[in-house]
Amino acid sequence: MPKFRFAKREEAVTSIGMSPIKGSGGSIEERSTESPREYRLYKRRWIGLLALVILNIVSGMVLVWFGPIANNVVADFGFTLDQVNWFGNVVNVVYLPSALVVPYLYGRLGLRGTGYIGAFLFIVSGWVRYAGTARSLSKSDSLALIMIGQLLAGLTVPIFQVIIPSYSERWFDLKGRTTATMIMGLSNPVGNALGQLIPPLIGTTRQSLLVMAIIFTVAAPVVFLVGDHPPTPPTFAASHKHPSMMSLVHAMLGRMPRDQYTYMTFRQRLDFAIMVLVFGVLVGIINSFTILTAQQLGPYGYSDDTAGFMGAALLLVGLVAAAVTAPLYDRVLTHHLALSCKLLTPIMAACWIALIWEIKPNNDVVLYVLMALIGGTSLSLLPVVLELAVELTRNADGSSAILWLSTNLFGLIFVLVEGALRAGPDANPPLNMRRAFIFQASVISASVLLIHLVEGKQTRRAQDEIKRDQAERATHQHVGIEVVEVPSERDDKRSSREMVPPSHMEKVHIQLPLRLLRSRGSVPAQVRISLEAHHDLGAVVTHRSRSRARRTRHHCPSA
Repeated sequence: MPKFRFAKREEAVTSIGMSPIKGSGGSIEERSTESPREYRLYKRRWIGLLALVILNIVSGMVLVWFGPIANNVVADFGFTLDQVNWFGNVVNVVYLPSALVVPYLYGRLGLRGTGYIGAFLFIVSGWVRYAGTARSLSKSDSLALIMIGQLLAGLTVPIFQVIIPSYSERWFDLKGRTTATMIMGLSNPVGNALGQLIPPLIGTTRQSLLVMAIIFTVAAPVVFLVGDHPPTPPTFAASHKHPSMMSLVHAMLGRMPRDQYTYMTFRQRLDFAIMVLVFGVLVGIINSFTILTAQQLGPYGYSDDTAGFMGAALLLVGLVAAAVTAPLYDRVLTHHLALSCKLLTPIMAACWIALIWEIKPNNDVVLYVLMALIGGTSLSLLPVVLELAVELTRNADGSSAILWLSTNLFGLIFVLVEGALRAGPDANPPLNMRRAFIFQASVISASVLLIHLVEGKQTRRAQDEIKRDQAERATHQHVGIEVVEVPSERDDKRSSREMVPPSHMEKVHIQLPLRLLRSRGSVPAQVRISLEAHHDLGAVVTHRSRSRARRTRHHCPSA
């Protein structure tokens, strides 16, 4: 049970005025004369989060939309499979330079201004792509218009994806940051899953592109719901100005002065480099798999619908796993992000190795199980890696841009390599991609070994916790309460209470357990304490915040 310690104070406590204690007790009333700095959360952060979720879901459809219907697109338009693959590849190609430009746009235009550009590109890309379905066009004209539409849509993906860790840092505190990153970070895979499910369910490929244009047009206006930053930051990290991309480059090159907030030690630079490589490989393999799903499974007798469902199973199970684990990382495993990566990645690698032998005819159940395991292990780590990268760099925009750039770079490379590894028409079965499965498993296994070299020290969280505690102590001292850590274990000895009843006109200093004040809500603006000098000495503390008042009574029995 929490204990209070009452002790004499020699110096005057200017923030507390005491009336004489006469028999039954006295009262202390204090009103703060100035507003101490505090960290604050705003409910509207959830509105912006929901808007970014919708925008990332829609942008996530772009990459994989043609994957499950690749064979149908070839039949309807006369394109080759390699040309259809480039509808996904062009998104990865345009992502590479765009990801580096996006942090600069955020710095110049802010989140909302940059979002307007993305929303405009949403609408234009959807209808340019649909214009390519006109039957009066030649095959080359249709290919050009659809490719241009994909290129414009690809520009929107980094606009809404790179900002995710930065938005979490600006609007959420330590207990919600990883969860917010999870919700927004996994919205892009949700778009991938929907991009796997929707196209096979629509009548024709031309109708599917019309539906895509409508979805893009309807989703674009939600960008008006996203705010740049809150009036009062929720954490110490959120109070800093957005670091530029060049500051991250200087930090990685070891040219950042030690006294700068974004300074990185050699170990942190090494950890971040390893994470960029591993994250790029793991997510790039998944991206390439979702693009090539129909081509990888089709030779073994699986329909486009089944291929789409398996790709969706990978993504949807991963979403559920991430939704379960993200709150644990915020509240339980707060200091074990790197350890989680080291434990889960070997399971994921084993599943990719198993696919070499398990992709065969009439093996649906085993494939669904493997897809679920791959999704559950890989996607639950996605927000963990994004947050851990910010912990190492203290640069949310820059680290996110480089991580996502690496995924698109590796995804592009893997699609090209695996397409080249496709067997010929005389193979058994014809056009199978068994060599591509071996390539996937080999690359993932090698990258998983590297993750065990990461130390993963969470510097940003440590700084935020220190500054949060300092702010609480400063605020409570401002209202006349000194905050100290007091053991809560039950102790009946008199020495543990150290209660010295106040005399007639003495100043009294009151020490309360830090976790008690922390659990009672926001910092009090007014505190009223009544002391009763009888057989029981008690304290009544009333907390009054801006939004509501709370009253709690704590008793300290006399010795």
